[in-house]
Amino acid sequence: AAEALDTPERIARYLEAAFEDGDPALIAAAIGDAARAHGMSDLARETGLAREALYRALSDTGNPEFTTVLKVLKALGVKLAPIPGL
Repeated sequence: AAEALDTPERIARYLEAAFEDGDPALIAAAIGDAARAHGMSDLARETGLAREALYRALSDTGNPEFTTVLKVLKALGVKLAPIPGL
């Protein structure tokens, strides 16, 4: 998946599918996939978070804080936006 996650638009589509599933673990893992595709060292620098903490928080068993999710999404060039449920 990492090769396909090379633009904010592709990342957004990938994350949208995870959010539609609704499983928090899947959402965190998808954000982790996008983060690894972006490069964890770059992401750590852009977010001000430790690289090791990002790996831990965005792993399959991680439970990232909401502020971490928002910082990571911003660094990836996407944002979290509410839309009406259908």
